[in-house]
Amino acid sequence: MSLSPLSTIPALPCYISRRQQLQAQMLAQGGGVAVIPTARELIRNNDNTFPFRHDSHFYYLSGFNEPEAIIVLVATADQQQAILFCREKNPEREIWDGFRYGPQAAEKEFGFDAAYPIDSLAEKLPELLADAHKLFYSSAMEPHIDEQLQQSLQAVRAKSRSGIRAPAITVDVRELIDEMRLFKDATEIALMQRAASISGMAHARAMRSVQPGKYEYELEAELLHEFRRQGAQSPAYGSIVATGGNACILHYQSNQAQIQDGDLVLIDAGCEYDSYASDITRTFPANGKFSTAQQRLYEIVLAAQQAAMDCARPGSRYMDGHHAAVRVLTQGMLDTGLLDKNKAGSLDDAISSSAYRQFYMHGTGHWLGLDVHDVGNYRENEKVGDEKPYRLLQTGMVITIEPGIYVRPAEGVPQEYWNTGIRIEDDILITADGHLNLSRDTPKTVAEIEAEMRRH
Repeated sequence: MSLSPLSTIPALPCYISRRQQLQAQMLAQGGGVAVIPTARELIRNNDNTFPFRHDSHFYYLSGFNEPEAIIVLVATADQQQAILFCREKNPEREIWDGFRYGPQAAEKEFGFDAAYPIDSLAEKLPELLADAHKLFYSSAMEPHIDEQLQQSLQAVRAKSRSGIRAPAITVDVRELIDEMRLFKDATEIALMQRAASISGMAHARAMRSVQPGKYEYELEAELLHEFRRQGAQSPAYGSIVATGGNACILHYQSNQAQIQDGDLVLIDAGCEYDSYASDITRTFPANGKFSTAQQRLYEIVLAAQQAAMDCARPGSRYMDGHHAAVRVLTQGMLDTGLLDKNKAGSLDDAISSSAYRQFYMHGTGHWLGLDVHDVGNYRENEKVGDEKPYRLLQTGMVITIEPGIYVRPAEGVPQEYWNTGIRIEDDILITADGHLNLSRDTPKTVAEIEAEMRRH
């Protein structure tokens, strides 16, 4: 009797539809064969592996979450076929490593036209590549698959005297999939909403749990507890829990410092739910009450985020939100004395000279999806003048909006703002009539945050 899977993933129509959409794009380019492998298991130490996480492109087309697997799509004028290569059933290994579908069950459960043992790839792949017009494959991602593919191509070329041809043209298949992944369907939106809701609950839990004297890692533990308690499988990325001056380190992940009375705590954390990421940042006072100086800067960042959100609608350029946020942030820096008006000049001068970058040095967002920094081009394909313009936002795209201010001790900078790092980040779905904030329930205004913190 074989072990049962922890969860059975049905052959959702979305996976079949995505494969068919990719095959249609292949046909539009003359047809051929696509090879899309999943990620490898990675050794952590000795014979222990890191928790396995599939390749996002592979999963997007399959929903299949086992290592040692490859999708092969055939798209020609007279044949369209979706084939899965995966591990065979092995009751003995299942005792150690858990359930395996095996080719027969995987073919049925995940809606493939055929499925074969992964060990048969060397035999089957040359047959599939024979006389294919193009090879759709992304090299230099999985070297062991590169080698296997080269061997298969050589096997096809060896039959050239029989009139059999190997593909003469290779197309980067990830570029085709990237564009597909940029537009989220209803299934993806529902998963991303759940991920954002769970992460919002985790941020609120951390706000209620904080107090001076605790350590950053204690708040990280609260986040992880809530992620898992609500059914998320893992963090979407390494959680940032930064107190005081640590919040001025953009990718801070030590999470070891003790939280002091009067500190602001910046948490940038999100869970991954059924492979889809969330990415939320909140900044709140360790003692439950913003100081006058802290609130002054916080309100500037909040207003900058709102200015960027006002640009989050179909027809806006991707960078419109960033430019709107920069104007609000820079004006705030001039008003508070972070920037000396006598040196920086007017608002336009301070932006033109990039003077604001002393306190705000990153972009205002990124794509979000299966990966926390998701795939997809940020610029159009064609140049206008000397450069490619940023692309227009369209319905179904998901972006983050995350302005911030980071004040390190420096000459000429008012001391009341030193060691203050503030970032506010939400997950935004572009809709037909504007946008939907997926992380809208996470406390964000000064009043909401202080009220949430009084609940502990």
